[in-house]
Amino acid sequence: MDLTWKLAGACRMLSTDIFYPASDGDAGRAKMVCDACPVEETCLEYALTMREPEGIWGGCTFTERRAILRRRREHQRKLALVSA
Repeated sequence: MDLTWKLAGACRMLSTDIFYPASDGDAGRAKMVCDACPVEETCLEYALTMREPEGIWGGCTFTERRAILRRRREHQRKLALVSA
């Protein structure tokens, strides 16, 4: 898997502590960094693919990533029903 996108991340030179907050409510600082990041979407897709269980990836908490995956599964399920 090509991870060269990580070299362009706005988080690259920052402390990882920012991206592993104690709670989702403390994720604001990390999300601000992600909002300005040129690889935010790639980072999020990586975290979704790898099922990252912790941290802020692509501007999303684990809870938010789980919701994205749930919506995608539901969408795929609906498409399959329409195609059947």
